[in-house]
Amino acid sequence: MDFAQTENQKMIADMVSEFARRRIQPNLMEWDEAQHFPVDLFRELGELGLMGVLVPEEYGGSGFGYLEYMTAIVELSKVCGSIGLSMAAHNSLCTGHILAFGNDDQKKKYLPKLATGEFLGAWGLTETATGSDAGGMLTTAKRDGEYYVINGSKNFITHAISGDVAVVIVRTGEKGDSHGMSAFIIEKGTPGFSGGKKENKLGMRASETACLFFDNCRVHESQMLGKEGEGFIQAMKVLDGGRISIASLALGIAKGAYESALKYAQEREQFGKPIAEFQAIGFKLADMATKVECAELLTTQAAVMKNEGKPMTKESAMAKYYTSEIAVQNGNDAVQIFGGYGYTKDFPAEKFYRDAKLCTIGEGTSEIQKLVISRQILKD
Repeated sequence: MDFAQTENQKMIADMVSEFARRRIQPNLMEWDEAQHFPVDLFRELGELGLMGVLVPEEYGGSGFGYLEYMTAIVELSKVCGSIGLSMAAHNSLCTGHILAFGNDDQKKKYLPKLATGEFLGAWGLTETATGSDAGGMLTTAKRDGEYYVINGSKNFITHAISGDVAVVIVRTGEKGDSHGMSAFIIEKGTPGFSGGKKENKLGMRASETACLFFDNCRVHESQMLGKEGEGFIQAMKVLDGGRISIASLALGIAKGAYESALKYAQEREQFGKPIAEFQAIGFKLADMATKVECAELLTTQAAVMKNEGKPMTKESAMAKYYTSEIAVQNGNDAVQIFGGYGYTKDFPAEKFYRDAKLCTIGEGTSEIQKLVISRQILKD
């Protein structure tokens, strides 16, 4: 397996890095403090082709694969995890679900707007009482002629307020039945469909998170993705790819934390020399660098397998599990290397530390990843 960056990856890395330096870096702490979600920024990302990285050119997308997608998320997340998270959620979840399971009419209607950033996408699976236990969801869709009437709510949904379109998985059959759930595309403004209050979060504060509410929301059968009863199976396949995006997000945060700590350790002097020359700090930097390399190899492996159409449930879960955990560890070590300054918001370490923790929870907790990995190992 060749792990060298392709020309496309290098081009994307340079483009995204320059954009992040110019448009995100000067604003990131203001956005973080105010919990401001910069919607207009994602229109600009759309103009760069980053809102439809995996969407074929015929639908207005960039037509790239998972390696290019991984590169884009990493470069955004090295600067701001919030922006990397929102870009990833839009691409891999909402857009990715329609791309994978939509019919031709649905793809033609929604993908061009999503890929260009005209539409911002949301995706709803989690509920207040059903996080990891997604099969126990309580939100229901009852058929009424050509329509389905949806009632219930979804929790912790990225872009629940600002999203123009959402893909939601709801129960159309018996509770707990993996074939008793279906997926629908629902547009903003549909009567009975609304977003709730923005969550006040530890990290990822510039990425919007809220509830979705359904109050006798009538959705035409033409908005169903695939057939009735296929929603949960679709969602699990979408999450296989989504784990690569979260691994890429965590990798970017881990890299950002390491690179900022390395720079600081080379500049900060104590006892007449840079603190990087002290073994205690040097060993921390060695650990951080090694973890980043391991995480990048795992994530690249999963991305290559996804590109080649190979089964990669185990590999994507491993990448997501390991990379999210080491992002937290690197964030912690970065704060320690910065010392007292690492505990202040004037330096970048504390934000990497706060943002990293979400990666161990979102799109399947670390505990769920270990469950997925163990089951794949036993099955193999």
